[in-house]
Amino acid sequence: MSVTEAGATIWLTGLPSAGKTTIAYELGDRLRADGHRVEVLDGDEIREFLSAGLGFSREDRHTNVQRIGFIAELLAANGVKALVPVIAPYADSREAVRKRHQSEGTAYLEVHVATPVEVCSVRDVKGLYAKQAAGEISGLTGVDDPYEAPEAPDLRIESHTQTVQESAAALFALLTERGLA
Repeated sequence: MSVTEAGATIWLTGLPSAGKTTIAYELGDRLRADGHRVEVLDGDEIREFLSAGLGFSREDRHTNVQRIGFIAELLAANGVKALVPVIAPYADSREAVRKRHQSEGTAYLEVHVATPVEVCSVRDVKGLYAKQAAGEISGLTGVDDPYEAPEAPDLRIESHTQTVQESAAALFALLTERGLA
């Protein structure tokens, strides 16, 4: 099997507006240009189509992460690089996804997009921080709901100190090092 035929799940976890999705799409473009099959499993799209009806309780968040992890593993087992820019705020949920991949013999990398909440709230791509500050929403991950940062991710990206291209290049380098790019 060639490198371009090897599947893997690359899970990008981090706070809302950390840069997860932007980095995933940048990396996806680079991988596709090299002949890889790539899918980006965007958390917002998954919530709309696969996890409609789920709320934001701990149990619902866990269910959502497990559903996404199942789909990612299925894709990765079939030769796709599944890029997953999904918050997945709880360490035990992410660990369950990792263990599923390990039990199936599927490559799994956890990437922490470690952007400080102060930077994320300025970026505020979806206006969530403003809505939370105005009292319009509650349960915002990293503000008034927990976010358990990975203790030992495969890669930590500090997107606030580098460009999107540099972040994607660091992730590409990790994939190359692991024989996946």
